[in-house]
Amino acid sequence: MGARLKVSYRVRGDASSIEARAEAIALEQSVETPLTVIRDPKILSEIVGRVLAISDLGDGWFDVLIELAAATVGGDAGQLVNMLFGNSSLHEDVRVHDVVLPDELLAAFKGPSLGVDGLRLRAKAEGRALTASALKPQGLSAAELAKLAHELALGGLDLVKDDHGLADQAYCPFADRVKACAAAIRAAAAVTGKHTIYAPSLSGSLADMEREIGIARDEGLAAVLIAPVVAGFSNFQALRRENPDFAFIAHPTLSGAAISPAVFAKLFRLIGADASIFPNYGGRFGYSPATCTAISRALLDPVAGLAPSLPTPAGGMTVQRTPEMLDFFGRESMLLIGGAILAAAHGDIARETEAFVQAVVEHRY
Repeated sequence: MGARLKVSYRVRGDASSIEARAEAIALEQSVETPLTVIRDPKILSEIVGRVLAISDLGDGWFDVLIELAAATVGGDAGQLVNMLFGNSSLHEDVRVHDVVLPDELLAAFKGPSLGVDGLRLRAKAEGRALTASALKPQGLSAAELAKLAHELALGGLDLVKDDHGLADQAYCPFADRVKACAAAIRAAAAVTGKHTIYAPSLSGSLADMEREIGIARDEGLAAVLIAPVVAGFSNFQALRRENPDFAFIAHPTLSGAAISPAVFAKLFRLIGADASIFPNYGGRFGYSPATCTAISRALLDPVAGLAPSLPTPAGGMTVQRTPEMLDFFGRESMLLIGGAILAAAHGDIARETEAFVQAVVEHRY
C-alpha cells in the first residue's frame, strides 16, 4: 500500500446512519462509485478510501476520519483540493475539518520559500511582530493610491499591500498602479531610511499573473498578494515554483468558516504562502479566538520540510487594539490594519500609521 493522507470530516447525522454515511463519503472522495463495480483488487486495496474512526461530537455532529491514497493527488495542488473537498463539498452537512499529509506530499509541495524568517529578514524586524496596511478603496486612480502608499510608508510600515479587490481595472490599470506605488514607496524610504515592502495584487489568468509579476520585478519589487482560491491552487503552485525569490501573501477570500479556515491556512502554507491573512476575532467577521488560534497553529506548527508561514490577522482592526492582538498572537505575526488607519482623525494617515508602528515596536512580548 502506498502513502495515505488522513482527512477529518465533520458530518451532521444520527447514530443509526453515520457508519453508512461515513463509508459513502470514503467512496465519494476516492473512487466515486459503488464497491460492487470495482473488479480490480489493486484499486480495492490501494485506491478506495477507508474509514478509520467515527467520533460522536454531540448535537448531531460526528467527526469522520477517512484515509485516502496520496497517489490520487499526483503532486498537483488543484488535485489535492479536489480530493479533499470533491463531491462531498456539495453536501450542506459535510465539512472538511482537518488534513494530515504524508511526507511524500509535503516534499512534493515544499511550502514557503521565505516564510517567517525570510519576511522578518527583508523587513529588518527582529524580535517583534510585523506591521502592514492596505491600499483602498476601490475606484481610486493609480496616482491617488500612490499618494496613500507614500503616507503609509512614511509611517514606517513593514508592508503595504493592494486591497484584494484591486485588479487591472480601467480606472486603475495594474501596470500604472505598480509603477506609481513603487515610486512612492521608494520616495518615502529616502525620507525615513526604512524600506517598506509593497505587494501588488495579482489577478486574471495564469499568463496575466505571470505578466504582472514581471511588471513588479521590473519595478524592483519582490512581493505580491494572491487569493489562492480565486487564482487557482495549481496556478499558485506554478507561480511559487517559478518565482522562489518572491514573497507571496495569501488572501482568504472564498475560504470562509463554512468549511474550515484552519484547513485553508494549512493548504496555503503547503503550496507556498509566506504569510496568510485571516479575519481576527472581534472585527467585521465572525471568527472566534479559538478559530484564530487554530489558523495560527496551522501556519506556525512544526511540519517536516515546511517553513512556517506568518499569521496575519486583519479585518476591522484598530490601532487601539494593537496591544491586545500582540498579547494574543505574539511576535510571530504580522498585524494588518487598513480602514481604521485610513479613517485617521484629521486625515493624518502618516501619524496614525506611526502610532501603530510604535505600539508594535514598544510592546513587551
